[in-house]
Amino acid sequence: MQLQLIRNATMRLHYGSQLLLLDPDLAPKHAREPLAGVQNNPIVGLPMSTDEIMADINAILVSHLHQDHFDAVAQEDLPKDLPLFCQPEDVDSISDSGFTQVLPIKDELIWESIRFSRTAAQHGFGKWAEMLAPVSGFVLQAAREPTVYWAGDTVWYPAVQAVIDKFKPEVIIIHSSGAELEDSGPIVMDLEQSVLVCQSAPNAKVVAVHLESLDHGKVSRDALRVAAEEAGVGERLSIPLDGEGLDF
Repeated sequence: MQLQLIRNATMRLHYGSQLLLLDPDLAPKHAREPLAGVQNNPIVGLPMSTDEIMADINAILVSHLHQDHFDAVAQEDLPKDLPLFCQPEDVDSISDSGFTQVLPIKDELIWESIRFSRTAAQHGFGKWAEMLAPVSGFVLQAAREPTVYWAGDTVWYPAVQAVIDKFKPEVIIIHSSGAELEDSGPIVMDLEQSVLVCQSAPNAKVVAVHLESLDHGKVSRDALRVAAEEAGVGERLSIPLDGEGLDF
């Protein structure tokens, strides 16, 4: 398994002899409106060209349809004949964008020896969780590969612990910016919740992404690194820079 963070939650994942593109947001810097009234998003540019990002991709996996996870540029520029996996609620919208192999993952799906299992996710608390739904996470499993739990845009809540207990993932990818909208409180994991994931899965390597890319993010890489060290989980938490690759 090889994981390369592009920006935010956009990643290239070599897994089970396939190369997957996760949550493609390919917009240039400052192409979209602010989410917190600070500055236009994304607040940083891409670390490489879109051609390099899309090179050799075999399939696309989209967790949900918010612009910072599947933006207009990606919808326009990505090859329309690639298999595209998504939550069932998003099939019609993605198909309307011209994609011809849209494959919903209701519970689980096996493709090219990879088992995809859809997991519950909660994008905030209270009314905000309802307003920002639906969102999903996914567990990936394949022979001779670590079990991967990509939690997606979710806060820490009991369903996340349930996924960890059921699948016992060896790698967990979390969105850790502590992003907020108006009076929402965190709508993805913040410092404390990110550390809690590490503590709740002591045998897993945790990778924190979705950082320092949007104006409503509250958590910096440096702050998260300090919090992890103080909690004694720093050795198990990776916080890649944009463009950085990790080998497992």
